[in-house]
Amino acid sequence: MRSYKKKLLKKFTLALKKNISEEQVTLLCDVDGHVQIPDTVHQISTDSWLQVGFVLTTGINSAYVLGYSGTMMVPLGWIGGVVGLILATAISLYSNALIAMLHEFGGQRHIRYKDLAGYIYGKKVYSLTWALQSVNLFMINTGYIILAGSALKGIYVLFRDDDQMKLPYFIAIAGCVCAMFAICIPHLSALGIWLGFSTVFSLVYFVIAFVLTLRDGIKSPAQDYSIPGTPTSKIFTTIGATANLVFAFNTGMLPEIQATIRQPVVKNMMKALYFQFTVGVVPLYLVTFTGYWAYGSSTVTYLLNNVNGPVWMKVMANITAFLQSVIALHIFASPMYEYLDTKHGIKGSAMAFKNLSFRVMVRGSYLTLTTFISALLPFLGDFMSLTGAICTFPLTFILANHMYLVANENKLTTIQKLWHWLNICFFSIMSVAATIAAVRLVVLDSKTYHVFADL
Repeated sequence: MRSYKKKLLKKFTLALKKNISEEQVTLLCDVDGHVQIPDTVHQISTDSWLQVGFVLTTGINSAYVLGYSGTMMVPLGWIGGVVGLILATAISLYSNALIAMLHEFGGQRHIRYKDLAGYIYGKKVYSLTWALQSVNLFMINTGYIILAGSALKGIYVLFRDDDQMKLPYFIAIAGCVCAMFAICIPHLSALGIWLGFSTVFSLVYFVIAFVLTLRDGIKSPAQDYSIPGTPTSKIFTTIGATANLVFAFNTGMLPEIQATIRQPVVKNMMKALYFQFTVGVVPLYLVTFTGYWAYGSSTVTYLLNNVNGPVWMKVMANITAFLQSVIALHIFASPMYEYLDTKHGIKGSAMAFKNLSFRVMVRGSYLTLTTFISALLPFLGDFMSLTGAICTFPLTFILANHMYLVANENKLTTIQKLWHWLNICFFSIMSVAATIAAVRLVVLDSKTYHVFADL
């Protein structure tokens, strides 16, 4: 009895110091007593695998999907697009599984991508990973605000086409709504019911986009599916589209999402990943392929601008795309919020004046900057290509394979080691090529459009 009391007292003392619940401490101590509790003021080890699966699915089935017909299928065509998307799905599942299996490497939970890299490689790679991840998530969030602004403008032009309100104005409105949402939701696990709303919103614009594109495809004459551009430009756009393929499935923040899942974390995370890459990819495939089939090489980067149909349906699709973008942005901004909250010791009641004012100032400032960049350079396809090239390839493919190789070097056969080195070399080459193609695209668009463009 005395031993039990001592153990219980130790748990509660630990919970008090770390600002986490006694239940969380019990969960974290279940792995033979060896897994150390990471320092964070956000909730960890509380969510079911299904909730985490919905978080992951929200990420891949966001309003970004409405751009995939134009940014992936148009540059790649039917064969390249279909084969590329299926391969990207399989490779992404494999790479994410490698990262998930390293979550408790060395008897310690690694709840941040940079912490895992730092534990394996040291301080320099820790800083490099943090920089890459920050850029990756910032650019993803920038894209979400562009999408949210595009959805609002899509509603506006259905009723008025007078050019009085331009895209940068709608981006500013979207940024304000995203900031208010970020202030109200203190951490990733607090999304709770909002994930249910996100799923409903996604289903609404998926069903509407699918039905209207299917109707347009049946009514319209045969489309031109040839890949546009000169032979030289086709090479660059094809390489750039491969970056979009990997961007579609990868977040660059898997350890942060895995931190929220309850024990056993690796087993439950694998369930969430299987859910994401089976059930979760079906809507993405349907909308992407149907959109390209209906409009061919004339498909634009925001599919709802192509569709014809009742005004109320298009309004509903744009409203739900806007609302879902607000929720999805919060997911990808959460690592930045967690880092800042932990660094400044923001804990306790979310509505305490100190905590609320901190979120208003810090998260408000972050989203103000993100909104300004979105309005300044509202080129969605460029952001997807550049993000995939300079961040998603290194974080999700190169680093994942190399970390797994280093962590399990003594356990892998020669064939397995060669397999991981082949992946590392291949994706390194792809990353360099895709970066060159993306930069070229940015330069060309900079000549064609001006800053604060009304696209």
